[in-house]
Amino acid sequence: MGTAAAFVPEKLVIAILCSRPGKRARLHEALETRWGRIDTECDPFPFTWTHYYDAEMGGAIERSFVSFERLVDPAALAGIKGETNRLEDELREEGGRTVNLDPGLMALSRFSLATTKESAHRIPLSNGIYGEITLLYAHGAFRPLPWTYPDYRAEPTLTVLAGIRGLYKGQLEAAPR
Repeated sequence: MGTAAAFVPEKLVIAILCSRPGKRARLHEALETRWGRIDTECDPFPFTWTHYYDAEMGGAIERSFVSFERLVDPAALAGIKGETNRLEDELREEGGRTVNLDPGLMALSRFSLATTKESAHRIPLSNGIYGEITLLYAHGAFRPLPWTYPDYRAEPTLTVLAGIRGLYKGQLEAAPR
């Protein structure tokens, strides 16, 4: 029988879809108010993998990622998703979202996302939020799974997440034992 122990803290990463670049500064300020200093912010790149969000958010949607200096307890992921949903609502214009925020957790072995959408490969966390392992890290690189969204399979995303993983690994190595 194994013994339960505290989870290793993980790195909070928020994937951002934004159709109003002018909202970015306000968004980052709101994110830092909630989760502390942003330590990684990638340049936005065009989100071209699906048109799912176009009707609500408009065209010219861009993808970016931020990560935070402070590590979090992975058990907090459902609460974080609830908070990002509330933030999306705060930033609505004329009833439509201007941002879509998908919080995830970086571990050395995987990258996981929180979602409100049930599916066979997702685990219920709490309050209507599910967790999904989106990418596995093996043999020096992230590996997609059959359900991994196309944008998370794409080179820009994999490059950003590899950089965040490297930063996270350094944080763990520097942490007192």
